[in-house]
Amino acid sequence: MSEGNGNVPDVSIVIPVYNEEGILRGSVLELREKMRPFGFSYEILLCENGSRDRTVEIGKELESEHPMVRLISIGQPNYGLALKTGILEARGRIVICDEIDLCDTQFYARALALLDRTDTDLVVGSKTMVGSNDQRPMARRLGTKVYNGLLRAICQFHGTDTHGLKAFKREVLLDTVKRCMLDRDVFASEFVIRAHREKKKVVEIPFAVHEKRPPSINLIKRVPHVLMSVARLAVSVRQNQD
Repeated sequence: MSEGNGNVPDVSIVIPVYNEEGILRGSVLELREKMRPFGFSYEILLCENGSRDRTVEIGKELESEHPMVRLISIGQPNYGLALKTGILEARGRIVICDEIDLCDTQFYARALALLDRTDTDLVVGSKTMVGSNDQRPMARRLGTKVYNGLLRAICQFHGTDTHGLKAFKREVLLDTVKRCMLDRDVFASEFVIRAHREKKKVVEIPFAVHEKRPPSINLIKRVPHVLMSVARLAVSVRQNQD
């Protein structure tokens, strides 16, 4: 398998990171080992956003030690902006959006099969559809259900999840990403909803969620911003449609 040979990689793995000094190195090295059986070249984009611990330092070390790792830092705590920046910086034909505490290569394999063998443009890992295995605490599972309910009621979203892992054809979805107007908590939702509205072929598949550490941002503190953002999202997804 080709790794960091200077050529354009087949796959870009985009991972936002925020205050992850405790698991960053171990997760990247584990992901690198799990990628060995795959027969394609890849890059790992660590999209750091406003960390106050040693995340940047560790990311730079990993970048210098492993040619397939790239560190991108946006300098402010903003998950959505970090994810969008990583996607725009990605060079691979296929982009996979993952989380540093998941690194689910089983999802990669299933999603890549769909993207390569069917007319699917975007694969979304759903935490709520039949067959999924969401091992997060009850409060977070309930929060996901409430959030998805808001998206269905306010944004006419017909899927089951927008914040799961994603894999997509970069050339097909890049303009969709550029049209997204929101960041922070709702960029991922806007991206998925816009893809649906733009008649891209979106397929959901179940996946297992077993996080390595508690969420870095308190769920309760996010509620007011998320409620306002969903209202803005309802307006945003009706704009800039081709």
